[in-house]
Order: sequence, then structure tokens, then C-alpha cells
Amino acid sequence: MAAASKEAMESRRETFWTKVHTVAKRAGRAYLATVDAGRPRVRVVFPAFEERNLWIATKRNSAKARQIEREPNIALFWEAGNSRPISHLTVDGIARFVDDSSEKERVFGAKLFGYDLMEFWPGGPQSADFGLILVTVQRVELGSQPGMWQGQRPEVWSSAMSRRKEV
Repeated sequence: MAAASKEAMESRRETFWTKVHTVAKRAGRAYLATVDAGRPRVRVVFPAFEERNLWIATKRNSAKARQIEREPNIALFWEAGNSRPISHLTVDGIARFVDDSSEKERVFGAKLFGYDLMEFWPGGPQSADFGLILVTVQRVELGSQPGMWQGQRPEVWSSAMSRRKEV
């Protein structure tokens, strides 16, 4: 692949991920879908991106924690904006708990989240009920209203696509 083509691809990829991070930050909250006994479950979470890593903090004994332990395939949906254009962001991935204490301390102290984790875990990352979920992102879809209504296709990135070519 020519150097100029590689640079252009890298630029498109960086632009895409910057838009993804901006939409997620603007929306703040996302809707997390898990599976429980074959049925979908949805709840609000306040995840945080760190590059292409997606983090969720939760109580280790929560319903979502138990569901993720049994079935790690998840989806998240953000909607950013109260008036048009409204951005839609969907992320599919595989979730797993991070139990490494140094990584939990690093993420806890990095202030990645849009809220103070100490509010929920005053004992810090060593709190017995502090659960840290890492989502390995497999697919990202970014679209907007009214663009979707007008036939505009969303921008899509997938890990499979990344192995072939980037957004």
C-alpha cells in the first residue's frame, strides 16, 4: 500500500474515532443491552472510552454483572442531542471483568468517566463491590437524524473490517 494511501486511511480512522468519542461524551449515558435467560435486558450506564477501549464501572454483584458473566456479548446505544441533527452511536462488543488490581487502580484514577467513581465506591478501586468491565469493541455504527431518514448510511467500523481495511 502506498504511503499516501496509508496516511489517508489513518486520517479517516482517526476522524471516525474522534467523532465516536465526541458523541459518546456528549450523550453521557448509554443504554446497555445484555441477555438474561435468553431475554434481552436494557439499562442505563455511563461508560467511558479510552482510545478504542470501552469501560463500564458497576457493582460486582449487580444483575448486569451476573448477566455479563454468563453471556459476554453486549450492545450499547447512545443518542446525543435534543434537536436535529441527533447522533446515534451503537457499539457491539464482548465484555469481561478486569480483576487485575493495578489496572483497576489505573482506570479508577484516570478520571475517564463523566462522574466521580468515589461517589459510588468511597473505598476506591479496592472496594469489594467495585466491578470494572472492559468491552472489546467489535462493531461501531455512527449515524444521525435526519440523515438516516434521507437515505444517508451510517459510518461503520468493525474489527473484521479493520483487519482488511479501516474506515
